[in-house]
Amino acid sequence: MYNIQTLNKISPLGLNKLGNGYQYGDDLANPDAVLVRSASMHDSELGENLLAIARAGAGTNNVPVDKCAEQGIVVFNTPGANANAVKEMVFAGMLMCSRKVIPAIEWAKTLKGQGDAVGKLVEKGKGQFVGPEIKGKKLGVLGLGAIGILVANTARSFGMEVYGYDPYLSVDAAWGLSRAVKHAVSLSEIFENCDYISVHVPLTADTKGMINAAAIASMKEGARILNFSRADLVNSTDVIAGLTSGKLAAYVTDFPTDDVIGVEGVIAIPHLGASTPESEENCAIMAVDQIVDFLENGNIRNSVNFPAVSMPRAADLRLCIIHRNVPNMLSSISSEISNAGSNIENMQSQSKKEYAYTILDVAGDLNDQVLQNLKAVEGILRVRVIR
Repeated sequence: MYNIQTLNKISPLGLNKLGNGYQYGDDLANPDAVLVRSASMHDSELGENLLAIARAGAGTNNVPVDKCAEQGIVVFNTPGANANAVKEMVFAGMLMCSRKVIPAIEWAKTLKGQGDAVGKLVEKGKGQFVGPEIKGKKLGVLGLGAIGILVANTARSFGMEVYGYDPYLSVDAAWGLSRAVKHAVSLSEIFENCDYISVHVPLTADTKGMINAAAIASMKEGARILNFSRADLVNSTDVIAGLTSGKLAAYVTDFPTDDVIGVEGVIAIPHLGASTPESEENCAIMAVDQIVDFLENGNIRNSVNFPAVSMPRAADLRLCIIHRNVPNMLSSISSEISNAGSNIENMQSQSKKEYAYTILDVAGDLNDQVLQNLKAVEGILRVRVIR
């Protein structure tokens, strides 16, 4: 029986996929796995039984990823599960900031009580809210992951000229990208050419504050920036200065901070990008599927701290080993197994930076002593047997 702790409300469509052999709840002690959405786990105790954490969403800022890696705990996310929801909100933001929709609606409210004069007042006052169409304009998409690709492809259907920038574009992602999207070789190419810039990159030490005074200075006059990734990707002080000077026409963010709220030219949306029932269901289903496959088969898909490793079962006993990415580790593992008189039927091993993960299907059984010997090998963080 596997115990799954839920730290937030998780869609029943996901939880129903756990089936027999699982129990779940928010008060389970020392769980085998955790399902989480937005709850912070940085002060949470990571019990000895904890094998995995699945974040029902793309970002994992609320999970102590590095600490988990050191303890051999796999952290999953669900990239792409909420991509369509975010994409739709990006275009809502793009249209609202172009056509001054929000200030126009607020102004229209002031006409309440004018009776038959409302029609004439509307025609007289609407000119102050004139804004450009997005058809024919240039959009720069920074980051071509699941969301960025959908934004880029959809922009083409709006008649926009699209530039995409992603030095880490995967082969699988490239297959889904419209051939009409222009490959930008640098950020400056995006900044200098595009009327709209939509940011879809993860927050790292390298990307923090990537939209700053220098970047804004190189942009076209009247550029509009859309940030549906993370607040700290944008230096808000520099954006406010750009709006004040007129260099920027608008800033749309799904991550409001105190300093940008109420600033003219800012549309601050309260993190609604993935707030759809469909998105929550997709994320829950994907998170549960990944947890089940890992617990029952040892396969890793979409982990942020360990490599992807997946292998069909070739024997009754499966050995799953999380270890450091150091020389001679595989030979040490195989030696312990062969010394026990067992045979390795199949093996997969991959590394991700300083960590690695190895799955071995072994013919015969392994006694407790062999497992203890493996756990004692320097650099091995976790050994698990699946029968």
